[in-house]
Formats: sequence, structure tokens, C-alpha cells
Amino acid sequence: MPREIFEAVQARRRAELRSALVGILPASEKQLILEIGCGNGHFLTAYASAHPEQLCIGIDLRLERTDKALRKRDRAGLSDLHFIRCEARNFLIALPVGVILTDIYMLFPDPWPKKRHHKNRLLQTDFLSELGARAGQGSRFFFRTDYQPYYDEARAIIASHPQWRLLPDDSFPFEHVTIFQARAPVYHSLCARRSSPDPYNRTAPYE
Repeated sequence: MPREIFEAVQARRRAELRSALVGILPASEKQLILEIGCGNGHFLTAYASAHPEQLCIGIDLRLERTDKALRKRDRAGLSDLHFIRCEARNFLIALPVGVILTDIYMLFPDPWPKKRHHKNRLLQTDFLSELGARAGQGSRFFFRTDYQPYYDEARAIIASHPQWRLLPDDSFPFEHVTIFQARAPVYHSLCARRSSPDPYNRTAPYE
């Protein structure tokens, strides 16, 4: 795809996402829980049921997953839970200024195990910086995978990042067994807290 066409498509997607978020986010609400790669919505639906006072949004790239998640949400009658089909970076860009991510979950993301595909892994240094720009001081990031090499890489990336500080591995505040977790014979968890100001002094989404 030519670059100008790709950029036009991305701009359209972000504009649509901004419009959708305006309709979702109450004017008075400035904090939310985010799950990146929400799948069929098992974890976040359970979380929102246990925390009805919190606004929760799950995002995923696959439409069939967000459709299933929305049906779960509707059956549970959870008005402050939303699922959106979109890319994580576009979501961060489209998120209204002043809205803070308080807790961020990334559970069993695609590990892209082949070495030539490692560049496709979402958890990279630049992405942590993007999350940090939209997270508040003290906000937390939770990561879980059943692929040991990805866990090791993620731990090294987080440990060396100036905006995030690793917490004890048993710091997960909420547990719910998802389909991916049930299939995993073993899994590994990481927890981190946003502990320093944004080194780029950004207060608004990127363009």
C-alpha cells in the first residue's frame, strides 16, 4: 500500500475512533481501565462486574472478538464496560486529552515467536513510552504470557524504561481465568508502575 494511502486510512480510522470515544466517555470521567487485546471479553467482563464503579474499555483487532465481547457485556448489563475494534496505538492517539489510564492489562498477546517477526511484538520500548504519556503517576501496567522468551524480553524492556518500575510478580490485583490462560500449562506475569514524569513532557495525544 502506498504511504499516502496508508496515512489516509489511518487518519480516517483515528477520526472514527475519536468520534466513538466521545460517545462512550462521560464528560466527567477522566480515568479508565484498559485491556489491550481483550479477545472475547472474558477477563474484562469479569473485572467490570467486580468493579462497577470503574469505566473499562477493551480493544482488539478482530471484529468477531469484540462482537462476542459486546454480547457478554450486554448479557451482564454492564453500562460502564465497552469494547472497541481498533489498534492500540490508534486508541492512544484518539483518547481525549485529560483522560488517564489508571490500570492497563495486556494478557497473552501474540508472542510472534519467530525471530524475524519479533519486531511485530507490541510490547516495545516506544510503545511503553506511548502508554506512559497517557498513564497517570502511579498507574499500573500488567502483562501476562505463556511464552517464556517474550516474558524475558518484556521484563528487560520494562526494567530499563525510565517511566516504569517493576513491581513484585504477584501484584496482579484481579484474577479471572480466560480461555488462553486455561489452555496454558504455565504462564508468567509482570507488573509495573508508572513512577516518573513523561521525559518528553507530552500532555496531549500524538499526531
